[in-house]
Amino acid sequence: MIYRQLLRASKGTPSSQCLVANACPWRQQKYLHTTRIYRESHSSIDPSEVSHFNALASSWWDPQGPSRLLHLMNPLRHQFIRTCGALQTSKHGQSGLRYLDIGCGGGIFAESAARLPTTESVTAIDPSSEVLDVAKYHARRDPLLAQKDRLNYKNIAIEDLPVPKDDQEKYDIVTLFEVIEHVTDPSAFLEKVLPHIRPGGWLVMSTIARTWTSWFTTKLVAEDVLGMVPRGTHEWSKYINEPEMRNWFGKRNGYGDARSMGVVYVPGLGWREVPYSEQWGNYFFGVRKLN
Repeated sequence: MIYRQLLRASKGTPSSQCLVANACPWRQQKYLHTTRIYRESHSSIDPSEVSHFNALASSWWDPQGPSRLLHLMNPLRHQFIRTCGALQTSKHGQSGLRYLDIGCGGGIFAESAARLPTTESVTAIDPSSEVLDVAKYHARRDPLLAQKDRLNYKNIAIEDLPVPKDDQEKYDIVTLFEVIEHVTDPSAFLEKVLPHIRPGGWLVMSTIARTWTSWFTTKLVAEDVLGMVPRGTHEWSKYINEPEMRNWFGKRNGYGDARSMGVVYVPGLGWREVPYSEQWGNYFFGVRKLN
């Protein structure tokens, strides 16, 4: 069924080229020629995804709750950003780095980024009003985050966020953590993200490779057997392989220095970097805007 949908979708326009080559992980393709199912909508948001995360709002900041794996992953998010050298990004006329956290959820990463001494401001956006209410309430506990423009939450989708008028209004680091595997059209979604990155800035994301291994670990084990994450959190056909991601950015002028880091959850130890695991499981991906 999924494969037939992808074949039908391949009749779409070139500008909507999808990141997913096909839905069969045992078939490898060097280049992508298919597209996701086209929807008559200006937004890449799937309403069912918003409803799913709305239901998790009240437990977002419970370190032992349904978002436990996100809490455990947060240190690796910062580690990967440092690995990219994004914190050393220099610019003129501003005292610190400006972040745009897309799909921020309850603010786990946004809060931690806003507390860094190298940060000037964090703009965090999410289409779920319920989840953002939780994020705003939690942020009020920290006087540092109450400083003007230090952490600014917006209940908005990336398609509706105004495009910066000049490079000074753009962001040094744009993040998409556990987001892109939840949108309906990842290619169109990324095209809306790119204009917000300033020259020399970084787009940093995390997602999951589409393989039988990831289906077994994230769907069968994590959701159905152990209940580590709520059932229905992931849709395996939306996962994106690292070579597909790398190839998509390789076809766009002005982007380079692409890098990735595979990570694996080890029970009792948390998330750990595992070389080459980006080919079959969870991974971070970063790319720099060159000009």
